Amino acid sequence: MNEVLKAIKDRRSTKSFKSDMVPMEVIDQICEAGKWAASGKGAQAGMIIAVTDKETRDKLSRLNAAVMGADTDPFYGAPVVLVVLADKSVPTYVYDGSLVMGNLMLAAHSLDVGSCWIHRAKQVFDSEEGKAILASLGVEGEWEGIGNCVIGYPAGEPKEPKPRKENWVYKI
Repeated sequence: MNEVLKAIKDRRSTKSFKSDMVPMEVIDQICEAGKWAASGKGAQAGMIIAVTDKETRDKLSRLNAAVMGADTDPFYGAPVVLVVLADKSVPTYVYDGSLVMGNLMLAAHSLDVGSCWIHRAKQVFDSEEGKAILASLGVEGEWEGIGNCVIGYPAGEPKEPKPRKENWVYKI
């Protein structure tokens, strides 16, 4: 089977991570894959913020948990958060950012790194604290949080995939 098709079928969301930090060279490779995601009219509406600083990672976790109304770590202990935002002035920004997320997760899998898409980036970066994080990085403009791609080394074995539902594809 083709390597890309195999990666697509084998990738699973990781929901328990070791505390070991992913080397920056590996993070860079994963982010590079995100940069090459397809985008409407080639607009490249997405942006990735690679968070490896524990204090910032924990702050994002707290903000995300608050949106959920929880006090547990919604990032499952992952040491790295790749925040994907997209430029709201681009008509296809949500789709473009979603494709970035998909590339990040597939690239992580191909490098033996676990990943999981964590929602609520929109709400976090719509908040004053989220906007302050962007401002501290010099990020200007109208950006919307698309997702948090948490990455790290899995603490266990992935679950078996659920069978694919019927009637996914109709042929004419």
